[in-house]
Amino acid sequence: MRLFRDLIRINYAQKLSLLATLPLVVAVAAIAVLVAHQSRALAEREIDALEHQLLEAKKAELRNYVTQARNGFYYIYGSASPENEEAKQQVMQILAAMIYGTDGFFFVYDYDGTNLVSPRQTDMINQNWTGLTDSTGTPVVDEFIRLARQGAGWHTFMWQKPSTGEEAQMIVYVTGFQSWRWAVGTGVFIDDVLASVAAARAEVEARVQRTFVYIGAIALTALLVVFASGMVLNIRERRLADAKLKELTQRVFDAQEEERGRVARELHDGISQILVGVRYALDNTRRRLSRGDHEKAMDPLDKGLGNLSTAITEVRRISRDLRPGVLDDLGLGPALRALTDDFAARTGIETDFSTVVFRNRLDQDAKIALYRIAQEALTNIERHAGATKVSIDLRGHKKGATMRIADNGCGLPEPRDRMGPGIGLRNMQERIEQLDGTLRLLSSRGAQGGTVIEIRLPLSHMLPPGDAAQAG
Repeated sequence: MRLFRDLIRINYAQKLSLLATLPLVVAVAAIAVLVAHQSRALAEREIDALEHQLLEAKKAELRNYVTQARNGFYYIYGSASPENEEAKQQVMQILAAMIYGTDGFFFVYDYDGTNLVSPRQTDMINQNWTGLTDSTGTPVVDEFIRLARQGAGWHTFMWQKPSTGEEAQMIVYVTGFQSWRWAVGTGVFIDDVLASVAAARAEVEARVQRTFVYIGAIALTALLVVFASGMVLNIRERRLADAKLKELTQRVFDAQEEERGRVARELHDGISQILVGVRYALDNTRRRLSRGDHEKAMDPLDKGLGNLSTAITEVRRISRDLRPGVLDDLGLGPALRALTDDFAARTGIETDFSTVVFRNRLDQDAKIALYRIAQEALTNIERHAGATKVSIDLRGHKKGATMRIADNGCGLPEPRDRMGPGIGLRNMQERIEQLDGTLRLLSSRGAQGGTVIEIRLPLSHMLPPGDAAQAG
């Protein structure tokens, strides 16, 4: 189960890729659905128009057939009385002979439902077909009679084709001979129209499917391009990150070695020499005491005690530089004041520190970062600036906290005169970036030169008053 969770867990780069491709997939899917819907709707309107045109052509053809047939025997029907059986027989013979095409014919039913003419299906003649329905339950003969009584009309139903014996849809035009109580009509099978419409719909569906395939291919190509681009960027960014990590690691090692070298030099040049002096004084005192010269033994003893006090002071100074206890005990303000006082006493540079009391409300990370930045800035000023005056201002405000360090030194070299920011400035920048803060550096050269370092920390690093009291 754990292995499965590890497999489905996605990393940050995969989340970015998913975030980039998901809107593309959704957009392509929406476009595909919209195109398919619009294509089907447009094609359906065109197919409906085609079907309507074909049916209207069939109806016009049927109406023309009926008109021609009526004109052919109207001279008999118009002058014959309803009881003239001879005239009726003549008309029935004319209609029975009027067959056309493969399945075209005329039919006659009286208003009682008896078939009088059916040249292609003679077994229906002289039989009453009242109540006849097709395979779908649609009335046939009764509807013929109803339309004839009204004058004329159209009817569509399923009927057996005389040529094949298979059932197909048929459309007929029926007109009424009211004096003889006849329903006369003819029809055509429209399976060819339905086949054409079905073929058109199949072609539309095939086009929609092809459109889906084209859109899918385009979307897949776009996704592959996005994926490949993401992979290239990911590999490139990973290489850059690895290079920066190696550079950072090397800089950390260099900083550690530099700090170790500094501590070693201070121990060797300061404390070690002082302790050697203490040992020499104690050894001189021991020799004088062994000779019984007690009065002269006090001078080297006093000197050794003085050197030992100096060594203790140096140890405290080195310890304070590595980790000032006042920063944990009293807070950032007192720690910076002690740092500036020690800097002024050691270097002779006039140093001014000002702050607005904010009750130790900075969190521990922010206090350490600001202290180290101030420590690094004072070290750079001592080594490189040639300044005679330094000021440090620390204050809190509605947006967080700000520390400003300014000197009247020679300023930083022009960008063309230096390869890039030194390790001290890089350390400051990295410390403040880890706290989501900003570092601004202003420098000018000349008689009115100097450097200003302004550090801003966001409000997120300010503790509430209750938490600050507990932390202080």
